[in-house]
Amino acid sequence: MPRGLVVLAGMAALTVVVAGVRSLGSILGPVFVALILTLAVSPLSSWLRRRGAPIWLATITGVLAAYLVLAVLAGSLGFAIAELAARLPAYSDQFNALVEQVSTQLERFGIGQVQIEDALAQLDLSSVVGVLQNVLGQVAGIASDLLLIVLVVLFMGMDAVNFPGRLRAIVAERGDVVTALTSFAAGTRRFLWVTSAFGLITAVLDVIALLILGIPLALVWGLLAFITNYIPNIGFALGLVPPALLALLEGGPGPMLLVIVLYIGINFVVEGVIQPKIVGDAVGINVTLSFLALVFWTWAIGPLGALLAIPLTLMTKALLVDVDPNNRWINVLITARPPKPGKPGPKPEPDQSAVDG
Repeated sequence: MPRGLVVLAGMAALTVVVAGVRSLGSILGPVFVALILTLAVSPLSSWLRRRGAPIWLATITGVLAAYLVLAVLAGSLGFAIAELAARLPAYSDQFNALVEQVSTQLERFGIGQVQIEDALAQLDLSSVVGVLQNVLGQVAGIASDLLLIVLVVLFMGMDAVNFPGRLRAIVAERGDVVTALTSFAAGTRRFLWVTSAFGLITAVLDVIALLILGIPLALVWGLLAFITNYIPNIGFALGLVPPALLALLEGGPGPMLLVIVLYIGINFVVEGVIQPKIVGDAVGINVTLSFLALVFWTWAIGPLGALLAIPLTLMTKALLVDVDPNNRWINVLITARPPKPGKPGPKPEPDQSAVDG
């Protein structure tokens, strides 16, 4: 078959798959959450099995650990948004005064009073609170899928204990498939551990900075910074907006600029200097692909896609690229650190612990 027809057929198949993912996003989102949680805690179950623990104990321990992680993350995010929505109405006077100052400055730049009044008619603190309440409603909507996540985690946890044995059974005939799957699992866990560790460091430093500046709800914004750290590229900005907004309402532009500068400085030092020197490239995909992955998965399965963008991209890469040796040249194009001239491109590294159990 001509290569052009192969490309067209592949694009048509991809379009069908994308449409299917989009239409089933409300179901696939919770399933993907359960999958990532199971991968994150599976080393605990494997460790218990290697120590001679019975299957039922390893399964229950892994499932309970996944439930704990889910409860902490979802509860922290919902609490942070609810606290901000509850605190903002108390700053209505400061907000109105700030709007008047902005209006005065705009008039000095020659902007007409009619345009200013039209803009201000749509800008008030209640609208900001409404946006936050809408976001909180989306979080509650995600929580409504909790039953599905709980059930899928339970069943995946039961299967995960025996999964290494299944991989060993097919490794002789389907070695490339085993390598791709174990590489995906290892890459996902590496991303989760690195992001969690350095996200915690960043969150603690952010809390200390906010406490020094006297910004309200410093602990809440630390939790938010930790959670949004899982969102590639723009997670830092999402975690910055609430404390910067409160700093603006609390003390004016000066404290807001201090918060922004400190957040940028902390993020640059931790993630731009310390993290690369300690762990290097923890994901294996470049910045452009990670941003496009964020856009696509958020569009495809909703807010959960923002948090799961990197793991889902690693899964897609494993299924489409790493599983076929003829396609692995694509890794050279999408990796964050391309190989030096004359050296082979990156290959998927199997997670030997997943095979060994």
